[in-house]
Amino acid sequence: MNISTRQIDAFLALATQRSFTRAAAQCHLSQPAFSALIRALEDSVGLRLFDRSTRHVALTAEGENFHAAALRIRAEVDAALAAMRDAATLRRGRVALALLPSLAAGWLPQVLALFHARHPGVELDIADVLSEPCIERVADGRADFALAAIRADTPELRAEALCSDGFHLVCRADHPLAAAALPRGAALARTLAQWPFIHLARHSSVRQYLEAALHPQPMRTLMEVEQLATVAGMVHAGLGITVVPSFALFHFQHPELATRPLPLAGLTRRIYLVRRRDRSLSAAAQALYDLVLQARPGTPDAI
Repeated sequence: MNISTRQIDAFLALATQRSFTRAAAQCHLSQPAFSALIRALEDSVGLRLFDRSTRHVALTAEGENFHAAALRIRAEVDAALAAMRDAATLRRGRVALALLPSLAAGWLPQVLALFHARHPGVELDIADVLSEPCIERVADGRADFALAAIRADTPELRAEALCSDGFHLVCRADHPLAAAALPRGAALARTLAQWPFIHLARHSSVRQYLEAALHPQPMRTLMEVEQLATVAGMVHAGLGITVVPSFALFHFQHPELATRPLPLAGLTRRIYLVRRRDRSLSAAAQALYDLVLQARPGTPDAI
């Protein structure tokens, strides 16, 4: 059975007007074309839906039953079309984004504030997780795209460079390293290794980048923690020093803490936009993706 919305509209018009002439005019059709739609509908359902004479048009019993269904079908089609129009014009929609906690807490809020002001009807689902869970969320469809420190170029995923992130030494303002001249290369690694070190967990991209840059020099690890806010508290208490990316420095803005760029060759964290290759973004997700690119950290349009 193949019933078109034009046939449904013609049926509902005739059921209301009870006149082929008036119903054809309502549908902006000639009367022969309108009559052909009604005949085609009755042929499709295999039933007579209207009793008609030269002066009278009325629904049959089967037509009365079909009328309720036709009203539901028309309402569902109208609702679906309205939802598509809303999605196309970004009045409605949903975006799921996964990204590193340092970006989620520091840079992202102002980007989302601008996006929400432009598109208040779009729902936002934000997952502030480490790089590997970011990639997993994109791969299994829980996130439309991600900002991660892993270049996930695979047959399923595509990675686009977003920005780079330098690293900074953080210590108490009264610590000897706060004002001392910092050497470079292996000498810098040996200098840092003299002091107790507050590390992020080994599965964090920060830890992985740092260990690769300092290798083979081991640090005097005092403790490992999961959260940058915890690192800040431990350093502020004088328990040790740490090294963090520049996007995370807002955690360490305190008059009793000192932050210094770390002159260590190769210690740069690259951030990538990751999305699926086989799936286009929704209109809402594409709009946020474009805004993220426009407002990427370190550019004149950065927020």
